Amino acid sequence: MAKSVNKVILLGNVGKDPEIRSTPGGTMVANFTLATSDRQKDAQGNWQDRTEWHNLVAFSRTAEIVRDYVKKGSKLYIEGKIQTRSWDDKESGQKRYRTEIIVNDLSLLSGREEGSSGGYSRGSNSSNYDQRQPASQDDFAQSAEISDEDIPF
Repeated sequence: MAKSVNKVILLGNVGKDPEIRSTPGGTMVANFTLATSDRQKDAQGNWQDRTEWHNLVAFSRTAEIVRDYVKKGSKLYIEGKIQTRSWDDKESGQKRYRTEIIVNDLSLLSGREEGSSGGYSRGSNSSNYDQRQPASQDDFAQSAEISDEDIPF
């Protein structure tokens, strides 16, 4: 088998306060969104900003750190991997998909003046457990709706 890589690096702002819950087995899970922005020239040569929203999921100790230190507007550096889940919608019976970033490393970049506790870094190198957790179809079936009010900048 050929070598493959699934690694994501993001630097952006949290869109709204994280949603924290536990699995039936007691594992803490944090779901939140991160906005990244890119600037490109349009056909007329004008600069246009484009914001991309990413769905993030953290487990166990990393989820506890998210619960304690991350809120809407926090600037984060994230390392993780892309995962796409699918499930059958109970109401429509249609197949649904959700692409998420499973967080392995997390660094808080917001300063204390921005409302964060600041400077905390959580890396997977200091732990020996797998961040991936088995998820039932209902655990993450809810999709985050983003409105203009959720944009932190």
